[in-house]
Amino acid sequence: MVTRQKILIVDDDENISELISLYLAKEFYDTRIVHDGEEALRQFRQFAPNLILLDLMLPGIDGYQVCREIRQQSNVPIIMLSAKGEIFDKVLGLELGADDYIIKPFDSKELVARVKAVLRRYAQGGTAQPKPSGKYVEYPDLTINLTNYSVTYKGKNVEMPPKELELLYFLASSPNQVFTREQLLDHIWGYEYIGDTRTVDVHIKRLREKIKDHKKWAISTVWGIGYKFEVKN
Repeated sequence: MVTRQKILIVDDDENISELISLYLAKEFYDTRIVHDGEEALRQFRQFAPNLILLDLMLPGIDGYQVCREIRQQSNVPIIMLSAKGEIFDKVLGLELGADDYIIKPFDSKELVARVKAVLRRYAQGGTAQPKPSGKYVEYPDLTINLTNYSVTYKGKNVEMPPKELELLYFLASSPNQVFTREQLLDHIWGYEYIGDTRTVDVHIKRLREKIKDHKKWAISTVWGIGYKFEVKN
């Protein structure tokens, strides 16, 4: 018997949350609804969801703070829901560790498609495999495995959201090749993020915090153009 994936829906609007739950139930997801930030944190621990749909405007603890607290202890995928469509709000959500950002009102089919896409990309972090298998690139002290979504840096597994890993893998798969921010957006995020180039900068910043430059390689900025994974002699 296949175990249903669990989705925690956090939204103070009962009508919207019930509607989202109905859409996801039709796709055989197991859902749970909460309407405030404190209960979201409680149910995150009790329900142990595979993904969280998180509204930003919540009573008490807002969605940003909920995301911040969850990210301190877990890498569970988080999709933010908000009526705020400004780039600043999207960037802030991504900086806090969200995997995607959906603007209200949204189409039900798009919501389900994004949930499926994030879950497809996500894999629970585990112990590093001594011999990588599948789709991976390897450099001194760094292995990026796209098959099981794992990154090993200096012998230790590094937790990172799917988009960060995909960006790192894409750059490292073409050493010394320069990519513009627009090209990276197109390859990693798709058409819906075109024009929002700060998304790339945010993810590069987070990668550099986790993966420090090595004497043999580095994530380099090409000023005025974009980025490259530089391999040094």
